[in-house]
Amino acid sequence: MGNIYYTITTVTDLGPFHTKLVLAVGTEVDAEAVSADAFNVYVERRAVNGETLMLPKSWEEQHIRVASRGYGVIKDAYPSTQGGERLSRGEYVTLELKLQPFGVNSPLAAPNGLNEFVLCDYRITQTAVIESAAGPLSGLVFDRCAGDTMSQAEKFLHGRSSYAEEPLGYGYYSPQHGGGRRPLIIWLHGAGEGGQDPTVAYAGNKVVHLASDDIQALFGGAFVLAPQTPTFWMDDGSGQYGRTGKSRYSAALKALIDEFIARNDAAIDTSRIYIGGCSNGGFMTMRMVVDHPDFFAAAYPVCEALFDETISDADIEAIRHVPIWFTHARADHVVKPEETSIPTYERLLRAGASEVHFSLFDEVVDLHGLFTEEQGEPYVYHGHFSWIYMLNDDCRLDYDGKPVLVDGKEVSLLQWLAQQARK
Repeated sequence: MGNIYYTITTVTDLGPFHTKLVLAVGTEVDAEAVSADAFNVYVERRAVNGETLMLPKSWEEQHIRVASRGYGVIKDAYPSTQGGERLSRGEYVTLELKLQPFGVNSPLAAPNGLNEFVLCDYRITQTAVIESAAGPLSGLVFDRCAGDTMSQAEKFLHGRSSYAEEPLGYGYYSPQHGGGRRPLIIWLHGAGEGGQDPTVAYAGNKVVHLASDDIQALFGGAFVLAPQTPTFWMDDGSGQYGRTGKSRYSAALKALIDEFIARNDAAIDTSRIYIGGCSNGGFMTMRMVVDHPDFFAAAYPVCEALFDETISDADIEAIRHVPIWFTHARADHVVKPEETSIPTYERLLRAGASEVHFSLFDEVVDLHGLFTEEQGEPYVYHGHFSWIYMLNDDCRLDYDGKPVLVDGKEVSLLQWLAQQARK
């Protein structure tokens, strides 16, 4: 039996990844004695029964299944605390892993169509001698995981609505700063994040960023609510992706929101309830705005999938007063903007909507150096992933390519959202 290790998970623009492996070496080692090439990392992602998962080769090649296993690339190694904090001398060694899009060091996968947390079974082998306080170390093997830390997600708690006809689970964050009544930010997940584990609804994408100190400061503290559907928001009862524009979860979602607000009645500012989400969640955002045009202070649909043909002229007239900021990419071939967001946005403008904006990108490119192409160029994500821009608060330009202004000052989407209040 080998030695123990810990994993540290970071929620990134492509969801959660094990970014650090912390090895319990059992004796103190100095920084000068540790190097990345002294270890080898191999991992297999496994099902509950222990079998190696057969997973889609990539997001674009869902029909090709391959065994999910391979080697991790170590980019740095150093003595550390058990929590992975760098030290000049310590009894733990942390291995920082290189981020690789859809790499095997992600604990999230979709073996049955919906994302779920799976077991990443690591085997870390020492390949070079390391001097330590107890003498030379050699041949150590670490293959027993003693725990994981995902600090961004630890801020969230879970609940379940009491709506008898269709109770829904949800994750939520309560603001730690500010005072008085605070706004509520609702995030509706995409199709892949449905299921029975609310953690997936806010950690499957970088939704946890809405609870970060920087974003919370914009709102003076804000509640974050991430409901989860057992299937997908566009399910109209048929279990299929259709073009009806209806959802079997409409009443259940509104009941959940109302119940959450009631439970936090003294703390939530009901004039500042914001709703948004991506893809299927963008669909449901628009569905909720159309169904409840006087309830939300603003909406921020991303690559939204409510086909414009299902929105009547009366609906447009009823929601033209609602502040909405759309986000989409022209390269999106999953939810084509010319069938959904573009015509809806243009109809709202023609109807006289004065507080509607649209950040339309050509493609989705990594702006923060997280991932790179083989030649070192910024990584180009799938065109559907425009939620990456929104959740990083990179949306600043309007449909005409000019900055969005509030009182003459340029604002980002989230800066704009924080200033909206229902009259």
